[in-house]
Amino acid sequence: QVQLVESGGGLVQPGGSLRLSCAASGFTFSNSAMSWYRQAPGKERELVADISSRGDRTDYADFVKGRFTISRDNAKNTMYLQMNSLKAEDTAVYYCHAEAQWPWGIRNYWGQGTQATVSS
Repeated sequence: QVQLVESGGGLVQPGGSLRLSCAASGFTFSNSAMSWYRQAPGKERELVADISSRGDRTDYADFVKGRFTISRDNAKNTMYLQMNSLKAEDTAVYYCHAEAQWPWGIRNYWGQGTQATVSS
């Protein structure tokens, strides 16, 4: 059974930091590209950052470049998102996404999300 469990969300003041984690199980994490998405109230879900299976390539949405860092620990089957210099507009539910590699092909999986609220 594939599971993606996010944690680390919460309430933080503008300019503060949060570190999100995504614990993966049920598939070969080290073979799978991973991503963080977010969805703010009334808006569509959007890509925040992604990372290759080995962690040697990362990419970021323009609105988080220089503030957020995506990383992974394949030994722990866990992906992270370090969020610094948070702004009110970063308030959203953050979702973990996996492109799981199977012998028969690729299947996409989502976590349940973790709420990050930036407010004074």
